[in-house]
Amino acid sequence: MIACLRSLSVLGLVGLLAACASSPSSNLGELPRTPQANIEQLLQQAGESQPEQAALLRLSAADLAYQQRDIGRAAGILEQVPLDNLKPAQQIYASTLAAELALARDKPKAALQALSHPSLERLGELPVEQQVRSQLARATALQADGQTLAAARERVFIAPLLNGETAARNHETIWSLISSLPLEQPQAEGDTDLAGWLALARASKTAGTLEQQQAAIDTWRTQHPQHPAALQLPQPLSKLKELSSQPLTEIALLLPQEGQLASVARALRDGFLAAHYQAQQAGQNPPNIQVYDSSRMSSLDEFYRQAQAAGAQLVIGPLEKTLVTQLSAREQLPITTLALNYSENGQEGPAQLFQFGLAAEDEAREVARRAWADGMRRAVALVPRGDWGDRVLDAFRQSWQAQGGSLIAAEHVDQPVELAQQIADLFQLRQSEARAKRLQSTLGVAVAAQPSRRQDVDFIFLAATPQQAQQIKPTLAFQYAGDVPVYATSHLFTGNHSQAQYLDLNGIRFCETPWLLDVNDPLRQQVDSQWPQAGGSLGRLYAMGVDAYRLAPRLSQLKALPNTRLEGLSGSLSLNPAQRIERQLPWAEFRDGHVQRLPDSSN
Repeated sequence: MIACLRSLSVLGLVGLLAACASSPSSNLGELPRTPQANIEQLLQQAGESQPEQAALLRLSAADLAYQQRDIGRAAGILEQVPLDNLKPAQQIYASTLAAELALARDKPKAALQALSHPSLERLGELPVEQQVRSQLARATALQADGQTLAAARERVFIAPLLNGETAARNHETIWSLISSLPLEQPQAEGDTDLAGWLALARASKTAGTLEQQQAAIDTWRTQHPQHPAALQLPQPLSKLKELSSQPLTEIALLLPQEGQLASVARALRDGFLAAHYQAQQAGQNPPNIQVYDSSRMSSLDEFYRQAQAAGAQLVIGPLEKTLVTQLSAREQLPITTLALNYSENGQEGPAQLFQFGLAAEDEAREVARRAWADGMRRAVALVPRGDWGDRVLDAFRQSWQAQGGSLIAAEHVDQPVELAQQIADLFQLRQSEARAKRLQSTLGVAVAAQPSRRQDVDFIFLAATPQQAQQIKPTLAFQYAGDVPVYATSHLFTGNHSQAQYLDLNGIRFCETPWLLDVNDPLRQQVDSQWPQAGGSLGRLYAMGVDAYRLAPRLSQLKALPNTRLEGLSGSLSLNPAQRIERQLPWAEFRDGHVQRLPDSSN
């Protein structure tokens, strides 16, 4: 059927389906039929049948085991079927089933390998049901393998073949895939439907406010009236339309104006209000902001009573971790609240509580995601000694191992004088020196041997301050590990673009907020002119304040549709099941003392 479809318009597709499917060539062979027996009966019958019929029966038995989610048994039965002896139709069936079993075992590359069998070139000659099954398996494998655009293209192609619930799921999955792609994705040459999906994603991502986003989507629908997504908006965009018709009019901003967190709170507040003023300047009707001082608050209950009396529909804050922890322990809150920190206990709080912060753990997970997407598989780690380093390392380890990566070793750095020894231990240089000494002792003559490091390390995960990083990178070179790629959190970047400061960091890749990497963002330029410190490391807090403002009207959208993302200035934001905002960050690299932004990965 593929051969028929590739050269046809969608309008001509339906009328030719039957023709393509009902005229197989004589050597194609038949597909296994839906069995009227259980697995044991099918296998018994196979044992008593001629080879060709036995193969069909075993394929039916393997598929029945797969449908019953008995993956091990299904694979065992399928192994008994010699693929090379089958007719093309049966090879396609067996290859598709092998791919589905590989996916069930979380092995997408094996699934794609199974679907590369030469028999798949004749898939277009089989009934539509088999075509759909094979191509859905390929789309799923491409997605699991991180080939997001290719998976979307496959689903767009098969969409006209689907109906009912399968079509609806495919439609939503296409949007989930397309909307997760970075904006820099290339155009879809020659594929009108896919190009329309990509244009819709660009329209929805480049607009700032809910109203601007909705206007951009409406414009896209006017330009693409017959596109599948125009005829049926994906659920996240339908929810967006619903939200834009329910404006948020009153916000209570709860931050400390005195104490240790006052400067942090000031940067958050200024970023928040900058986004508010930008909305006003754009002619929008933003909500009214009432500011409350948490450092002078008698109790949370008293604050909520005041906020309710003032008509607040949403609370932004508090910032203090102790107060956020108190809120998370409550069964419910009187007003929906977006806290600007995370609770201590990590447990799920009441349904009305959302939590947002610049968690270092997010960046550790981001390193794991990016390194895996770049093909890395074996890591060592360097993190600071102490609770912060432990938390970052744990977050990296959990995320990295969940993807299948291996963490070979880790060192906690503290005193500079210990650094060379720790890196030598990490790369087993002392073992190399010891081998040279043993060889010299055995031979009885001097041996010229340069120490060699272990070779089973793909990259180093680094979480460090700028001062630590400037010591670590040269020490790596001194300890014969200067060629090992380094992936770091943002903590080594001050935000200042000083060439001399970053020469010692050459080659390090690090994740960072869009705010600090995109100096041309209009809002950042406006804030920089008023508060120059926003261009340095404090800029991350200004960005978080802006994003808190932009998240405010979208919390119910993020909760109702978990795959929805907001492209913010502190990262690409999504909501996890515990109602914590998670950030995915862009990447940069130090090159000759300059910060060079890297292309986004699509994984």
